Amino acid sequence: MTPLFNIHDRILVAIGGHATHPEDIEGTSREQKAVARSTAEALLPLVMLDNELVVTHGNGPVVGKILMRQALTRDTIAPMPLDICVAHSQGGIAYLLVQAMENALREAGSSRHVACLLTQVEVDPDDPAFDNPSKPIGTFYDQQQAERIEADLGWQMKEDAAHRWRHVVPSPKPKHICDISLIQVLAGRGTVVIAGGGGGIPVIRGPKGVRQGVQAVIDKDLTSAHMANVLGIELLVILTAVPKVSSHFGDSRQKDLDQVTMREVRRLHSEGHFPPGSMGPKIDAALRFLDGGGKRVIITQLEEAMSALRGETGTHIVADHELPV
Repeated sequence: MTPLFNIHDRILVAIGGHATHPEDIEGTSREQKAVARSTAEALLPLVMLDNELVVTHGNGPVVGKILMRQALTRDTIAPMPLDICVAHSQGGIAYLLVQAMENALREAGSSRHVACLLTQVEVDPDDPAFDNPSKPIGTFYDQQQAERIEADLGWQMKEDAAHRWRHVVPSPKPKHICDISLIQVLAGRGTVVIAGGGGGIPVIRGPKGVRQGVQAVIDKDLTSAHMANVLGIELLVILTAVPKVSSHFGDSRQKDLDQVTMREVRRLHSEGHFPPGSMGPKIDAALRFLDGGGKRVIITQLEEAMSALRGETGTHIVADHELPV
């Protein structure tokens, strides 16, 4: 598979929430620092290139734990609303990533800077997602635990395809990345910019331009696609837990996808190959990005990022007109 892009150009990389907080850790600060260091080491070959690089990240596991921490202490400490919890997770995760990436750069002899921008993202107050919570956050529970949490905390819990239960919250679509011009300026000067963490802090905008937070978590991949389109970035890299996207995932007919067109991906999506609770949101974001003017989406796991950029692995989804003749 020959890459049709220049990896020294402009790239947006979206890191999954479980790449910053895997399921198999307790979440101690020591563990989170170690995960950030591993993430920085995996991205170092890309960060060392002469490119414009914007990085987004998920926050689902972390923001869920922040909510649970508040629930356990609610009788002694006043809890924060969900938008502030998103901001809390965005800042904490980005701090660890900035430090780990700059440390890796210095050890490699590079003086390149990494910066985090606390990012608000405007959503539509009438988005139907507010009436249909679907975004899973936090840790996984069995059915008995989920029923107890629903009764004790009033949280809405939902079962996934693997029969695990998680807290679900509204997930409206992103409309506008606030202060996106600052992201553009910093990236253009060579700074690695970490922005839009956790999909961004969800806000609505009043008639006079006054913003206020809302109770939601925006999908990180949709925000990444929107941000890349607005910035005119043509390559979106989505890093997740698997090396490639597959059709018939998990059964004897499973087939890994290498290079596919939007048309083929849409067909597979309509046939139900990408469930809402797993690969579905990433495919939705990929199609939105390509519809918005992007040329290529690569989906692969964190450790394979550079190999995928060289065209050696990963699933490459291209606009129908981008295939070679």
